Amino acid sequence: MSGDLIRALDDIEREKGIDKEVLIEAIEAALISAYKRHFGTAQNVRTKLDRESGEVHVFSRLVVVEQVKDPKTEISLGEARSLNPAYKPGDIVETEVTPRDFGRIAAQTAKQVIVQRIREAERGVIYEELSSKEGDIMTGTVQRADNRNVVVDLGRFEALLLPAEQIPTEKLKQGDRIKVYVLEVKRTTKGPAVTISRTHPGLLKRLLELEVPEVHEGIVEIKGIVREPGHRSKVAVRPRDPNVDPVGAVVGPKGLRIQNIVNELRGERIDIVRWDEQPEKFVANALSPAKVVSVTCDPTSRVARVIVPDNQLSLSIGKEGQNARLAAKLTGWKVDIRSESQAAKEAEDTGAGRQVQR
Repeated sequence: MSGDLIRALDDIEREKGIDKEVLIEAIEAALISAYKRHFGTAQNVRTKLDRESGEVHVFSRLVVVEQVKDPKTEISLGEARSLNPAYKPGDIVETEVTPRDFGRIAAQTAKQVIVQRIREAERGVIYEELSSKEGDIMTGTVQRADNRNVVVDLGRFEALLLPAEQIPTEKLKQGDRIKVYVLEVKRTTKGPAVTISRTHPGLLKRLLELEVPEVHEGIVEIKGIVREPGHRSKVAVRPRDPNVDPVGAVVGPKGLRIQNIVNELRGERIDIVRWDEQPEKFVANALSPAKVVSVTCDPTSRVARVIVPDNQLSLSIGKEGQNARLAAKLTGWKVDIRSESQAAKEAEDTGAGRQVQR
């Protein structure tokens, strides 16, 4: 070992921001294991890396005792006092035992420790950078895509997009640029583990904040988002400024704002509806684009009974019940839809039944 090591540690501290003293302490700890491994000893030792010259010294450490039971770790009081009369039981006697060829072993050990600490520091920097991205979106490039997993390059690291977090209708291929939502960042021994998603409602929320200035500035508030990824989403919005049309602001001139988000989500249909504190109005809005005749909400059963024009029944229910299902999730009310003719017939049957009972 030489002064080159100390200069290298100075450079690392300056360039990587890793404390020089922390590195030296790690090297000294590693040298203890290296000494014991290479020289087959179980004795207690201490290593010291000279901060000026870079030279390494090894010292055996023996505890002063009245009666020696383990000569590898203990020294008798009489023998210790032959070295220094001031020694008393419990003191530590140190003797230099640095092997002649230990410099080569020390150099290899120091290199391994430095490389490891640099990697750990870089992982730590990446982790800190990523942990601030939780709940946010990042743009990446698809590196590999098979039938299930997709590897996304997000710059300084790669993340795995699991099947459950992929849009079912989306077929990603190598080179595609996509936006992903960062669900969670965990610190592991191999570096940060990042969970990303294309299906989380948070992705749509962040896209709206990026695309719509009124949402970003808080003029329009997003009250709720529900998604069936790749197929359809519903977003409830309300204005904080009574002079602002929240739906029009989000949709944008000629629908350009919402269309940009639809394109990012590969054609997922997005319904923007106005939130209302009155559940009847909110349920009616949530069934958009269908027109609603009336809504009656029962707070006890949490059922909203909805009547729509005959020609709006299928539109209000949606393909495979999707529109009604999303409206129910968005509002928190179970939605029971009837056409006007169905409602009239039910009322007629109920009235006839009462007459028979009389």
